[in-house]
Amino acid sequence: MPEETMNRRRLLAAAVGTGTGLNSTARAQERFPIRRLTQGPAHHWFGYYDKLQFDPTSRYVLGMEVGFEHRSPKPEDSIRIGRVDLQSKDRWETLGQSRAWCWQQGCMLQWIPRSSTRVIWNDREDGQYVSRILDTRTGKTRTIGSAIYALSPDGRSAVTTDFRRLADTRPGYGYNGVPDPYRDELRPDRSGIWRVDLETGKSELILTVRQIASLGPQLPSMDGVKHWFNHLLFNPDGSRFVFLHRWQVGRSRETRMVTAAPDGTDIRMVDYNGLTSHFIWRDRNHILAWSGHPSQGKAFYLFEDGGMKTVEAVGKGVMTDDGHCTYLAGGRFVLCDTYPDSRRMQKPYLYELKTRRRIELGEFLSPAEYTGEWRCDTHPRSSPDGKYVVIDSPTADAGRQLHLIDVSGVNR
Repeated sequence: MPEETMNRRRLLAAAVGTGTGLNSTARAQERFPIRRLTQGPAHHWFGYYDKLQFDPTSRYVLGMEVGFEHRSPKPEDSIRIGRVDLQSKDRWETLGQSRAWCWQQGCMLQWIPRSSTRVIWNDREDGQYVSRILDTRTGKTRTIGSAIYALSPDGRSAVTTDFRRLADTRPGYGYNGVPDPYRDELRPDRSGIWRVDLETGKSELILTVRQIASLGPQLPSMDGVKHWFNHLLFNPDGSRFVFLHRWQVGRSRETRMVTAAPDGTDIRMVDYNGLTSHFIWRDRNHILAWSGHPSQGKAFYLFEDGGMKTVEAVGKGVMTDDGHCTYLAGGRFVLCDTYPDSRRMQKPYLYELKTRRRIELGEFLSPAEYTGEWRCDTHPRSSPDGKYVVIDSPTADAGRQLHLIDVSGVNR
């Protein structure tokens, strides 16, 4: 019996979704049909959950293509940038390439807000990280002399951190190819967060690692270790952005969640207990984040952007694990997922805030070789019209691929 057939029967017997249209239960399959958008032999994925993968019309889905898995990218490894046309039999169209990428967040590929034709991604050129802006209608590409991380809601500016330092402190999130000149410095004052003007191409260092590491309560674990920044994100009106200040403690990390104005002023420590993980802005003043509380333990908490003001626990007893969260349908739902359980199953789901319902969207097998730096989290992303969710997940026959889940039947 061919190996592919054996794998398919094994997965059918386990009732596991592998991107071939199978869900964990018949009821879920009826409510939330799944189809695989990309095919082998190359592998496809998108990366993080807080980027615009869909264009404003919900027709085009961005993705990245690579020819290998299960190892760190080398400086000479490039990936292809492309999009899937949902109205043309899921046709893949290659748009460009990048030599600045990682497994967890790719090359920061995303649609530029308020544009129906322009996309942006990071690349490497002449010994530095840059970003490319492509107009998919005209085919013209413009290069910005800085990498980007998070875009402002008006699409005119970005903030970014030091991908050279991330490659050293957090493999899987930084890029390989440009050495960190401050590798031996624990709290460098020439590394940090830059603001990038996407119209002029100019960038400015607005926050330094030394500056932020010296602010607020100084925990004993912060001494004698490297500090860095990760996970930047603007609020919905672009008036502030959030980022994580992290440092290594043995084999684990500790974290403080910090916000600032786009020019680096008005710095606020929002959560500094060391436990903050994934987060999303609910509105201009509130952030939903997985964290810890002295009496309630680990959970998703809603923080006010004003300094250690925990508003409430969200989904207590229902959203029981850390995951990649976004708000949908005007705040009616939180779209989230889980890490692999004891059966190596990952479960994207919707949490309805008013009813406290958890609505499973299926189970997806993550084989044991998908671990550490090259793991494949589902990182669910929603379409602007709210009808679809796209995830990254390994398949039995072609490794990681993009999968579309139709969630338009959520009210059935």
